[in-house]
Amino acid sequence: MQIKTLGEFGLIKRLTRQLENDSSVIKGPGDDCAVVKFNRHYYQLLTCDMIVEGVDFKPHDKPSLVGRKALAVSLSDIAACAGIPKYAVVALGLPKHTRVETVDEICRGMFRLAREFKVNIVGGDISRSLRLTIDVSMTGLVEKKYLVLRNGASVGDFIFVSGALGGSISGKHLTFIPRVKEARFLAENFKINSMIDISDGLAQDLGHILEQSCAGAVIYADLIPRVHASVSLEDALYSGEDFELLFTMPRKEAIKLMANKNTPPYRMGGCPASCGVFHAIGHITDKKSGLRLIDRNCRERVIIPRGYKHF
Repeated sequence: MQIKTLGEFGLIKRLTRQLENDSSVIKGPGDDCAVVKFNRHYYQLLTCDMIVEGVDFKPHDKPSLVGRKALAVSLSDIAACAGIPKYAVVALGLPKHTRVETVDEICRGMFRLAREFKVNIVGGDISRSLRLTIDVSMTGLVEKKYLVLRNGASVGDFIFVSGALGGSISGKHLTFIPRVKEARFLAENFKINSMIDISDGLAQDLGHILEQSCAGAVIYADLIPRVHASVSLEDALYSGEDFELLFTMPRKEAIKLMANKNTPPYRMGGCPASCGVFHAIGHITDKKSGLRLIDRNCRERVIIPRGYKHF
């Protein structure tokens, strides 16, 4: 059997079934970060992301933005667990014809973002490869009381996203802002039941929350924020590479978040000036309802939690 028959997530499940972890592991595979014991007050977060030329970026993309993205996707994972990014190691796979100036530019973009988010790049590896490949492993810390995973959504929760979706092909996937500040603001001021970053598409990543929370959801087409470059609702639902936060919170907390404005997007007082804005797009239901979309004509349809898959 070829891996394309099994699919990306089928392959992950097949491989992780063989894992045996000890009691120091709080959360293993299946979330944005692994979570392990650290000390009395904190958990340690670990994540690893690889980007490959021709899959995650094009050969003609600006090298500094490619380097930036390589680090940014791991920052986004740390944000999805409401963590504080701390350390990273970077592995570069370089074709032998790669210009040194190109590598300089890749590192320049990566190092600039590392300084912005106070991440220490402490080592890595270099190897020859057929395509430019960058793999970043990152650690972070999160207070035990603030940790948010995918499995906590409850019936009645409001569903929010932290910014507009779609249009990633226009270049947003290289320039997005990892929502670390937004995630910390939310965790420190509200009860967040579940959270994920939107890397594979709104429908698919919401599906991950629903699967792990044993829940269903209703989302409203007219409430889904879209960037100007988004060509359709389907683009916002399925294309991915948005790297916005998708989170759920109890009704009482949602009302508090929305209290200072009557219309979306919502921004609470005290949110940092560079903080994104939050858009309510639906609510959590029981599992038997599945994932449903209400269109602008109030017609309801079940949608499949699909999005980008590598295989």
